[in-house]
Amino acid sequence: MTDTTTVWDPLNNRGDWQVTGALLETGNDLETAILISLFTDRAAEPSDTIPDGTNDPRGWWADAGADVPIGSRLWLLAREKQTQETLQRAYDYIVEALQWLIDDGVVAKFDVYVEWTRTSMLGAQVVAYQQDGSTKATAYSWAWQGTN
Repeated sequence: MTDTTTVWDPLNNRGDWQVTGALLETGNDLETAILISLFTDRAAEPSDTIPDGTNDPRGWWADAGADVPIGSRLWLLAREKQTQETLQRAYDYIVEALQWLIDDGVVAKFDVYVEWTRTSMLGAQVVAYQQDGSTKATAYSWAWQGTN
């Protein structure tokens, strides 16, 4: 069984389902798993500072008590300054979000690269090393809402 294909829509800064005719496309399971892992809001840890001051930890209600929560904490970086520390946190959040794919044997490992591609733009490249030795590299960029 394959998953509904999710593709990254850089113009709207979101993932979206792919449609062929009247049907949802399926396949590209690894890419879909990576997109969901990176761009779904994982619940904040108790020690995290919520950037909008609401104290809303976000996350999916079914993650309560789950061993492996879904998504990433990249959303916590909104309103952060464009610094090396913020870049390191982005890297850490990406690695944390993708770890389940290694733990479940979906991939052997990941290489993750993050950088400020220009003012107000965070870029990341994720290289997935699959169990059969093949690789899948994907680049993502976010319009940064933080301060410069």
